[in-house]
Amino acid sequence: MRLRVLTYNIHRAIGLDRKFAPDRIVEILRHHDADLVLLQEVDCGAPRSRLLNLAAWLARHLGYDHHALGLNVYLKTGRYGNATLSRYPISRQRNIDLTIGRAKPRGAQHTRIELAEHGARLRLDVFNVHLSLTARLRRQQMTRLLAAEDLRRLSPCDPCLVAGDMNDWRGKLGPHFFAPAGFSCATTRRLGLRRPIRTYPSFAPTGGLDRIFFRGPLRLLHVLRSRLTVARLASDHLPVLAEFELGG
Repeated sequence: MRLRVLTYNIHRAIGLDRKFAPDRIVEILRHHDADLVLLQEVDCGAPRSRLLNLAAWLARHLGYDHHALGLNVYLKTGRYGNATLSRYPISRQRNIDLTIGRAKPRGAQHTRIELAEHGARLRLDVFNVHLSLTARLRRQQMTRLLAAEDLRRLSPCDPCLVAGDMNDWRGKLGPHFFAPAGFSCATTRRLGLRRPIRTYPSFAPTGGLDRIFFRGPLRLLHVLRSRLTVARLASDHLPVLAEFELGG
């Protein structure tokens, strides 16, 4: 079966014009029509986003029957974190704490997606991450994530995705962490770990911060970043989309 996966740091739906405009995020996500949407910087109950639960609001307006929200950062009023929207049932959800010491809280949201097509049932484990701005902390966070029971107990033959805002300007995480763990990077101009598709800053991208890594019976078919004009304004990141063929 085919599966379209999109990852997008939506910057709380606050665009480069400093306007809170979730309708722009809806327009972008509706256009790309992914089966599985991984979002970072998603508010819940914060005044800057009209106290909305943005994950639930986006899922409702886009027609996703299933969603999960993993909150990492506590504000004076409200919280924010990572969210997953899915056209398929989510049978498991857990937030893995990747916070190092007194640094800004970070997390990896683990969801298990139950896929079904033409009578075939498949299970996909997905880790939606937002890593630190600091290289040293990113390395520690990746060590913690790969050692987490949620990921460690999976067989290399189990279909698995790790995606999100890696904040990895120099592309060190791929060869040093993901490749030794058996992952390939989908969001490159050639299949491999170098030359990432650039997604940041959205108005003139120079860094490939938003990435999708995959392992198991997943075959990459297509990958692209959004070229919508509205996407250059709606957030400081551009969404990136990969399509896979998922086997048994």
